[in-house]
Amino acid sequence: MKIDLLYIAHCPNRQVVRRDLEVALARMGLRAVIRESEVRSAEEATRLGMRDSPTILIDGRDPFVAAAGPAALSCRLYRGEAGFSGAPTVDQLVQALDEGRPAPDPEPQAI
Repeated sequence: MKIDLLYIAHCPNRQVVRRDLEVALARMGLRAVIRESEVRSAEEATRLGMRDSPTILIDGRDPFVAAAGPAALSCRLYRGEAGFSGAPTVDQLVQALDEGRPAPDPEPQAI
C-alpha cells in the first residue's frame, strides 16, 4: 500500500493527518510508507491529484473526494459525524485504508 500526503506550506492539519494515519495503520495492523510532498503550484496540484490541503492518496486514489473537481491550493474540509474538520477522523481513515486494501488470496479448494 502506498500512501501520499499532499499539502501546502504551513498547512495546519498536515501533522494531525500524519499522526492519525499512523494510528489508523497501527489499529489495522498494517505497515505502509507515508510519503509527504509539499505542493507549490496549481500545475503541480493538478499533476499530483491534490484537491486542497491536506490530500491523502491511497495507492493513487483519493478516498475522500466526492466528485472530480479542480486542483486547489487551499485548506481542505472533511465531513464527519460532528460536522466539518480539517482532517478525517481515525475511524474514517481506517475505513479508507480498509477499502484500499487488496482482497486476500482465496484459500485453495480441495478437489
